[in-house]
Amino acid sequence: MRNILLVDGYNIIGAWEELQSLKDIEMAQARDKLIEYMADYQAYSGYRVIIVFDAYYVRGIQNKLKDYKVEIIYTKEKETADECIERLSKSLKNIKNQVYVATSDYAEQRTIFGRGALRKSARELLVELRDIERQIDANIEEQQNIKPQIKIPLSPDILEVFEKWRRGKS
Repeated sequence: MRNILLVDGYNIIGAWEELQSLKDIEMAQARDKLIEYMADYQAYSGYRVIIVFDAYYVRGIQNKLKDYKVEIIYTKEKETADECIERLSKSLKNIKNQVYVATSDYAEQRTIFGRGALRKSARELLVELRDIERQIDANIEEQQNIKPQIKIPLSPDILEVFEKWRRGKS
């Protein structure tokens, strides 16, 4: 079974303190940081990740972008992110796919349950992401602590032959 995570982009940005602070400075920075986080999440978890950004108030901007192998969707004109996520969860949910929706919007959570998808709150997703970051850091540290073996282990018979060669005795 393949896991798919649909992320309500602006909902998550508004729920995570770090992204909320970035949003107050520059929305594009907050979006980019969320995309980076979700790319790490996708690479480590194996989930297919689709981030949906609401373009309801922006005329004529339906876009599908692929950054970091994460799919990014800006909704089409007069479509909310919730509507897009509901449509995607319905079309993607089948016997081969389990769909999760990352949002803290209670009404949206109830709707996606009705479509057979499962939810991850913004807090749950952040906890998962922090766990993944810790695991990655631990793996990196473990790899850095592994000392390469300098000598090739050889049997005493082979060592004796090499020693004779070194001394010029065949």
